[in-house]
Amino acid sequence: MAEQTEWEAKAANLLKAELKRKGVTYAQLVEKLAEIGISEKEANVRNKLSRGKFSAAFLLQCLSSIGVGEVRLEF
Repeated sequence: MAEQTEWEAKAANLLKAELKRKGVTYAQLVEKLAEIGISEKEANVRNKLSRGKFSAAFLLQCLSSIGVGEVRLEF
């Protein structure tokens, strides 16, 4: 299996932090994604976040569905 790159880790950590900040579980994220027409299984979401392998579109869908209006990036 390919090692997670630094940028993939940053993306996954960003999304995990926002989920934590909003108090949203993976199961709740799946429900919120369904509300905007995105069909995902909880196991798939968990795998995407643990691997850090997901599209920018998925990141934006997740952030939008949990009500994140702005993100501060610090490198």
